[in-house]
Amino acid sequence: MTSKIMQCGILMTFLLITGNAAFALEVSTVEYDARGDVLEGYLAFDASREGRLPAVIVVHEWWGLDDHARKAADRLAALGYVAFALDMYGKGYHTSDPAQAGEWAGSIRNRPGIAKSRFEAAIEVLKVHDKVDPDRVAAMGYCFGGTVVLEMARMGVDLKGVVSFHGGLGSNVPDSEYNLKSKVLVLHGAEDPLVPDSEVVTFIGEMRKAEADWQLVHYGGALHSFTNPAADYYGMDATAYDPDADKRSWEAMKTFLQEVLSD
Repeated sequence: MTSKIMQCGILMTFLLITGNAAFALEVSTVEYDARGDVLEGYLAFDASREGRLPAVIVVHEWWGLDDHARKAADRLAALGYVAFALDMYGKGYHTSDPAQAGEWAGSIRNRPGIAKSRFEAAIEVLKVHDKVDPDRVAAMGYCFGGTVVLEMARMGVDLKGVVSFHGGLGSNVPDSEYNLKSKVLVLHGAEDPLVPDSEVVTFIGEMRKAEADWQLVHYGGALHSFTNPAADYYGMDATAYDPDADKRSWEAMKTFLQEVLSD
C-alpha cells in the first residue's frame, strides 16, 4: 500500500463550550491518495489538549463523506480524540441517489483490496499527525461504514477496536486473509430490514469461531440508519432516525472507546 498526504488546509479553529468545559476545535480538510486515487477527508481535534491523543477513524454511510460523518468527528474531538472522517470513494464523490450510492458502495465492498488500501491510507494520515498517539487508533462507521470497519478488522488492520453503527454484518473477506485481532462492538437496529436475522446469527457464529472480544447490542424498534437525523430525507422505507437508539448507541461507543484506547 502506498499513499501520500498531498495537502492539508485548515478551515477553522474556534472555542466551544460543552457543559462546564471549553475546548478549541481545530478542523481541516486533508487531501491524500491511495494507489493514485485522490481522496479528501476531514480532520478534527481539540487543539487545547497537550500531548499525543488517541485517534478514531470515522467511515461514512454509502452516500459518501457528508455532514453526518463530519459531525461525528467533531463530537469525538470534544471527547479528546483526534478524529478523521475518511473518504472511501474519491474527492467530490457524494450523492443523495440510493442507486448511485449502492453502486459506489458495492464497488468498494466487492474489492476488499481497494477498500483496505483506502482505509490504510487514512490510518497513515492519522499516524503521522503530531497530535496522534499512533499506538492508540480505533475506527467506527455508519451503515456502509460499519461494514467497512468490520471488514478491516477481519483483515487484521492494526486497530484497537472497531464500532459498527447499523452496518451490514456479512463479509467478503477470503478465509485466507481472515485475521481478526481488534475488539468489536456492533450497535444494531433490531428491526433493520437490510440486515436480516439470519445475517446476525451468522455473525455471532463467526465471532464465536474466531474467539473474538465482541459485543452486539440490539435496539428495539430501530431501523437502518437510526443515528442519522437526515435518514427520512432519502425516502427509503428501510431507514428512519431513532433519537433514543442514537443516544444510547453513542454512549455505548464512548464506553467502548474509553476501554480500548486507554493508556
